[in-house]
Amino acid sequence: MKLASFIIDKRYSFGIVQDGIVYDLSRLNPDSSDLKSFLASAPDMDAAAAQLADLPSYLLDAVQLLPVIPNPEKIICVGLNYESHRIETGMPEMKHPVLFTRFASTQVAHGEPVVRPNVSEKLDFEGELAVIIGQGGRHIRRDDAYQHVAGYACYNDASIRDWQMHTGQFTPGKNFDNSGAFGPWMVTPDEMTDLESHTVTTRLNGEQVQHAPFSDLIFDIPALIEYISTFCTLVAGDVIVTGTPGGVGVKRKPRLYMKPGDVIEVEITGVGVLRNPVVQEQ
Repeated sequence: MKLASFIIDKRYSFGIVQDGIVYDLSRLNPDSSDLKSFLASAPDMDAAAAQLADLPSYLLDAVQLLPVIPNPEKIICVGLNYESHRIETGMPEMKHPVLFTRFASTQVAHGEPVVRPNVSEKLDFEGELAVIIGQGGRHIRRDDAYQHVAGYACYNDASIRDWQMHTGQFTPGKNFDNSGAFGPWMVTPDEMTDLESHTVTTRLNGEQVQHAPFSDLIFDIPALIEYISTFCTLVAGDVIVTGTPGGVGVKRKPRLYMKPGDVIEVEITGVGVLRNPVVQEQ
C-alpha cells in the first residue's frame, strides 16, 4: 500500500495512492490531522483499504504532493553506510553508525525544486532509502525492529559539500533550505519483502550515477533502529535516512555536481521514483 501527504483545495491531507488516484484517509479518521498522527494511531490498514470506495478521491495529478512526512519529530541520517561509499571516501571501517540530523523545514516533495544556494556550486546528490517509524519505542531490540517500521520511501539527501566539510560536523551542509527531497509516497512493509534484494538507483538527467542493492548496507535497518533507539525514543513519523551508495559527485573525476536545469531522480525498486528539478536560489 502507498501512503502520501498532499494538499487539495488549500487543505492538508493524506491518503492511499492506487492506480493514479488518491483516496482521502483524513475523512476516515478525523482524529488524525496528518500522516504522522495517523501512523501513531496504529491504523488497521486492511480495514482502511476495504473502505476506499467510500472515501473522497482525487486524481494524483490534481493534488499537490508534500514530503511523505512533512512534520517529523526527528530526521536522523546515516553517513558512510554503504561499503561502496565507504571505500570511495577512503574512510576506515566503523564500529558504530555515523549519524547526523536534518531539519524538517529543509524538505521538499516529489516534483518540487531542489535549490542550489548562492553560496556554493557544490550541490551533490545522495539517493537513499528512508525508513518511516510507525510504532515508537526505546531500547528496541534488533529482533523486534521491523515491528516498528511503518514503511519505506525514496530520499535525496542533497548535500552542499564545501559547507559539509567546514568542520567535522555535517550539519550545515545537510540543512540548506529546499535540499532534502522525500517522496513521492511511502510503501508499507508488505510491499518490500526480501528487502536486501531491492536496489536504490540515482539518475542525473537520465544517466545512472549511483546503484546498489540494500545488501551493501554496512549497518542494516534493524541495527540502525536498535542503535538509535538506545539513545533516543523513536516516535511515529520519525524518519531514518539510511545512507547513500558509492558514486557521489564529490568523489568522481571530474567531480559532478547538480546545477540549475538538471533533473535528479532516485528510484527504489518496490517503491517508485522520486524526481526533482534543480534551480538556483533566488
